Amino acid sequence: MKINVIEVPLDLGANRRGVDMGPSALRLAGLKENLIAHGHTPEESMPRLQIAIQEFEEMGDPKIKFLDQIVQTCTLLAQRVESSLEQEKFPLVIGGDHSIAIGTLAGLGAYYSKKKISWGVLWIDAHGDFNTPETSPSGNIHGMSLAASAGIGDSRLSALYGDFRKVDPANVVLMGIRDLDSGEKQNIRSAGVQVFTISDIDRLGMSETVNFAMEYLKDRVDALHISFDVDAIDPRFAPGVGTPVRGGLSYREISLLMESASKTGLIRSAEVVEINPILDVRNQTARMAVEIIMRLLGATTY
Repeated sequence: MKINVIEVPLDLGANRRGVDMGPSALRLAGLKENLIAHGHTPEESMPRLQIAIQEFEEMGDPKIKFLDQIVQTCTLLAQRVESSLEQEKFPLVIGGDHSIAIGTLAGLGAYYSKKKISWGVLWIDAHGDFNTPETSPSGNIHGMSLAASAGIGDSRLSALYGDFRKVDPANVVLMGIRDLDSGEKQNIRSAGVQVFTISDIDRLGMSETVNFAMEYLKDRVDALHISFDVDAIDPRFAPGVGTPVRGGLSYREISLLMESASKTGLIRSAEVVEINPILDVRNQTARMAVEIIMRLLGATTY
């Protein structure tokens, strides 16, 4: 498979520096070499996106920080993602903080709406990223990215790359959630997003939870995007993430989830975000992320 690797070293949407080095960490962890070893043809998206540096930029409105700069980057990213699909390539977006998903999902939404293809998102994360400027306690856009893509929140984000709802929230599954703000919970309920919290996984077991999620999505969509925030994994296994939260998924659980998603035959794109090498130990989080990407792309133990 031809895989278009799109690097987006953006950290303006987060409250902690370091995730801008996530793409470099994945390269050092052997992403390209592993893709080739598993029979894929990786192609780097060139020229590289020009990203604003936080120290030299004005934050702007504290309720929606660095809005102009993030809109600019995400618009360019949307163009790359849509172009990748038009060329029948698999867009693999690597960040960077989760605000880049606004651009990724905008590009996907534009392509699928033109083709009249139903599509959905499996959002694997410790957080819901379903805040708006009114409900966000921080004003960080990486916590608003999924809401904006579902048409909720500030119009400058939701109308990015076209004034249309990028993804139907009924076609979105949140997996591994364990940290939601109070207003965000109401936003998710009102939108009709399907949610599997870490408590649901504890009660049902990972295998049954994954089966529920995959059956739900297979009944609704013909194409599926995976948005994987590495903080979904417990920080014992993945310490190098932007916003760590205790009590996350194990390596075995995330591997099962990715293998199951791969077996649906619906995966057409993916993104991996929030790797923070500053907080990592010998790049173990990036190495694990590479292994998980390979599982999503079809690698199995036997």
